[in-house]
Amino acid sequence: MTERFDGETMRESEPQQPNQLAINLADIQILVMDVDGVLTDGTLVINADGSESKGFNSLDGHGIRMWQRAGLKVALLSGRGSEPTQRRAQQLEIDHCIQDCHNKLPALKELAEKLGLTAEAIAYIGDDLTDLPSIRYAGFGVAVANAVDEVKRYADYVTTRPGGSGAVREVIEYILKSTGRWQQLMNRYLPPSPTT
Repeated sequence: MTERFDGETMRESEPQQPNQLAINLADIQILVMDVDGVLTDGTLVINADGSESKGFNSLDGHGIRMWQRAGLKVALLSGRGSEPTQRRAQQLEIDHCIQDCHNKLPALKELAEKLGLTAEAIAYIGDDLTDLPSIRYAGFGVAVANAVDEVKRYADYVTTRPGGSGAVREVIEYILKSTGRWQQLMNRYLPPSPTT
């Protein structure tokens, strides 16, 4: 750990797998993520009429629903304002969709304070330098596979899947399985075993 100029303590280590770290994933209460490059592959399509289009991965969407069914919170924290992002947040019933946020760490801290959460209760997923302070602040900081090197260097976990291709689902499954919540969620999909 190292202390920043504003007094916050931040990790300053090479990337490690979470089981090698003193992280209690059971403390995680909210999953906060960037949008472009995390929930999408980072491609922005500007249509002839000036409107914007984005592609979202359905595996990520279903993973977010499972996370919510486990009683956990979700937030989107994006540096850009975007109608497709707002619509996706509404589709997934994500209560906290913070957009057009160019300095993400203060917004993340404000959200945590509003919800009564500590840094240890936050998992944050990002891909670019604007996410780095939040990744270092969160109890569990995650970089997607397509993240820039500096972000990967400071993350607690680096996904095998790139943003927009199931990286969010990978993180959700990892946390839910590691904390014993996954099997209960599977009861919704698996029929009861036949008795003999």
